[in-house]
Amino acid sequence: MKLFRKMADMVVRALTVREPDGWYPAGQIGDAGEPVTGSNALALSAVWGCVNLLAGTISSLPLMLYRTLADGTREVARDHPLYRLLHDSPNFDQTAVDFWDFMASSIELWGNAYARQLRGSTAIAALVPVRPDLVSVRRLVNGTLEYRWSYEGRAYVETDQTMLHIRGPGGDPLGGMSTLHFGRHAFSLARATDKAAGKTFANGLRPSGGLKFDKWLTQDQRDIAEKKIADKIGADNAGKPLVLEGGTDWVQFTLKPEDAQMLESRAFSVEEICRFFGVPPVMIGHTSKTTSWPTGVEQQGLILQKFTLRRRLKRIEQALEKQLLTPQDRADGISIEFNLEGLLRADSAGRSAFYKDMTSIGAMTINEVRMRENMPKVEGGDVPRMQMQNIPITADPADQQNLIGGPK
Repeated sequence: MKLFRKMADMVVRALTVREPDGWYPAGQIGDAGEPVTGSNALALSAVWGCVNLLAGTISSLPLMLYRTLADGTREVARDHPLYRLLHDSPNFDQTAVDFWDFMASSIELWGNAYARQLRGSTAIAALVPVRPDLVSVRRLVNGTLEYRWSYEGRAYVETDQTMLHIRGPGGDPLGGMSTLHFGRHAFSLARATDKAAGKTFANGLRPSGGLKFDKWLTQDQRDIAEKKIADKIGADNAGKPLVLEGGTDWVQFTLKPEDAQMLESRAFSVEEICRFFGVPPVMIGHTSKTTSWPTGVEQQGLILQKFTLRRRLKRIEQALEKQLLTPQDRADGISIEFNLEGLLRADSAGRSAFYKDMTSIGAMTINEVRMRENMPKVEGGDVPRMQMQNIPITADPADQQNLIGGPK
């Protein structure tokens, strides 16, 4: 009986960002002594750059619904109720870009993205995002996932039938792993380094120096030294003359930020943060004298797309298909995918070479090329064409004209 009760307690255990047993208890303290929250983490330029790059790229990609036909071809399912919802506007207040930017940012920081499914009489009418730092998730004894949160004085309770839940990497059905939790030591160190740098600049970029006296000071003399002299030393008073009297000497300190490796520490923190998000440092403006990353923008984009964005996009696509599509939708061949065409689009020379190769082997028609370039169709452009000059190397020269379609 005790074992049964213990198992039951484990089943209803809550996973929440607001409770100690969750991935991200609020206000976690890192090794550097700085607390880490969503707000102060985003105050770090590297975190802001990584989240903004990933969420901005994902949200700018068109989210499409496709229908697979009996002959194996696909068409855009514009007549499906979810098409306008996912592609144009998930709710009354947000465009698709706004909505997916919020959802992708939530996944990057908290490892979870939530949205309430507001249903009409026959289908989902709206998707309303919910702040992930408010939501508590638990599994009930009947196997259902329950979501609880409070906002503006109102309590909400939803289940996995009425809540869209997109999980981040790892984790379990209750939720993905939070970058804020697992990267808290790196974020804490970065915040501590930035704070130290700020104090250094506030004090004149370096420890200014010391006031040297021949004798012990009285309390009145100490007050004068601290309030009248020491307070006039700093960045705000740079360049102003300093008046010393009564046998006071000024001892200049020569310690520089480089000596304390402050600049190197700040640069290393940027690279550490980029590792957590899987973003090439050069793509958030972090450059160094030597780098192993490709210098071309197109190559860097391909690395980001292959090794960072691909699994994020697939995770969102599969979550939407699993939670939003009905059995009838699946039977009708409905699928949900991001359109990567704009992301993979090369420069003019690259596109020209690609189109030339694809049309020469009959893989694309003239009108398909024009459609990708936002140009109107032309008459006869829907007929696939291919070049006939390629012949077997062992062919008899007398038969070559026949192979390429010419006269004998």
